[in-house]
Amino acid sequence: MSIIHLQGLRRTFRDVVAVDALDLDVAEGEIFGLVGPDGAGKTTTMRMLVGILAPTAGHATVAGFDVTRDEDKLQDHIGYMSQRFGLYPDLTVNENLAFYADLYGVSAKDRREKTGHLLGFSNLTPFQHRLAGNLSGGMKQKLGLACALIHTPRVLFLDEPTNGVDPVSRRDFWRILYQLVREGVTIFVSTAYLDEAERCNRLALLHQGRLLGVGTPAELKALMPGALFEVRTADPRRAAARLREAFAYATVGLFGDRVHLSLRAPNGAEKRTRDLLGAAGIDVISFRAIEPSLEDVFVSVIAAPPAPAAPNPAAS
Repeated sequence: MSIIHLQGLRRTFRDVVAVDALDLDVAEGEIFGLVGPDGAGKTTTMRMLVGILAPTAGHATVAGFDVTRDEDKLQDHIGYMSQRFGLYPDLTVNENLAFYADLYGVSAKDRREKTGHLLGFSNLTPFQHRLAGNLSGGMKQKLGLACALIHTPRVLFLDEPTNGVDPVSRRDFWRILYQLVREGVTIFVSTAYLDEAERCNRLALLHQGRLLGVGTPAELKALMPGALFEVRTADPRRAAARLREAFAYATVGLFGDRVHLSLRAPNGAEKRTRDLLGAAGIDVISFRAIEPSLEDVFVSVIAAPPAPAAPNPAAS
C-alpha cells in the first residue's frame, strides 16, 4: 500500500521548472531516498509533500491526505526536518523538546514518556540540560530528529539531514532511522550523498527536476549501460582527460588515483585502453571490470551522450 503518492507533480518558479511531472509511490514502512545533486528539485519536492509549497500542477497524497486540500490534517501525521531545522540555541535539549510538544499539542502524560524514549534512542540523555547552541553538529541533528518525532508521526520527511555531519555521526543517525522503521515509521529522505543512498530500501534519481529512475539500489545499478572498468595509472588526471577525448560515447570519472571508464561497447576495452594510454606515454598499472556504485550510475545516466543511431537500411 502506498503511503505517499505523486502523480504529475510539477512546480515552477516563473520560467524555471523546479520539479517536472513526477510520478512516484512510496510503500508504508520503507526508507525511500530522493537522490540528486544540488538544484535537482529535492527540497522543492519535499516542501510540496509536507504542504509548504503548492504544486503548480499534478497532485500528491501523504498518509491518505491531499497535500493541498488537507494540509491542516496532514500535519498531525507527518514529521518534517528541513535542512536548517528550527532549534532554539538558547533553550536546552529538554526545553526544545517541550516547545515542539506544545506546538503539536502532545499531552503532558504522553510527553514525559515520549521525551524519555527519544532522548534514550538518540543518546541525548546525558545532554538533556545542555543548551542546543552548545551541541555538536551531529547532536543538533539528533535533537532536530527527536523534535520532529515528538508527536509520533506516521511519515518522517528528512531533507539532507546529514549534510555537513561527520562520518561517525552520520552512521549513528542512520542507526536511529533503522530503529524508527522497525517501529513502523515510513521515512522519506533526500540526500546528495550517493554512498549514503545505498542504505535506502528504494531510491528515486532526480536531475533538473526530472525523474531518471526508481528502484532498489541494485535495480538502479542495472540502468548503467555496457560495462564499467577501473583503470589505475601513475597519472590518473591525464589518463582521464585522454580517455574522454578518445571514447566519444563513454563516461569517464576520476575517483582519487583511479579512473572509472564506462563503455557501452566493452569488447576489447582493455587492449584499446592500454594502447591508447601507452601511445600517450601513460603506463597502465591495472585494468579490471568492477561493479558500479550509485555514483557511477548517476554520472553515467546524466553525462553520457546518446549512442549514435543505427543506420537505416531503407535510407540506403
